[in-house]
Amino acid sequence: MQKESPHACKVIHREVVDRVRKAMPDEEDHISELGRFFKVFGDPTRLKILYALTISEMCVCDIAALLGMQHSAISHQLTTLNGARLVKQRKRGKVVYYSLRDRHVKTLLSQGFEHITE
Repeated sequence: MQKESPHACKVIHREVVDRVRKAMPDEEDHISELGRFFKVFGDPTRLKILYALTISEMCVCDIAALLGMQHSAISHQLTTLNGARLVKQRKRGKVVYYSLRDRHVKTLLSQGFEHITE
């Protein structure tokens, strides 16, 4: 006779499980993509760049000066942020300026800060 786990479920609320299952994204790819998207927010340097871009459009040199980092390191992080569709770029002469892709990015950052400071 097998012992029952102390965490074993005694009651399953089938109607709740069914309702939630129907509301969940049905594509596993969407969940994986969302996980990759939020993973981008896991790097402090990328968060600092995003926060700076909530205040002003900036070029790589300005961001590097602000954060006290090498131009190449900032460029690498901007490539990641661009790949995640969080920033956009505009070229003026030889200088490329970066800004947030849309208002959703600022909202995500604001809500994140609000959440951790409550």
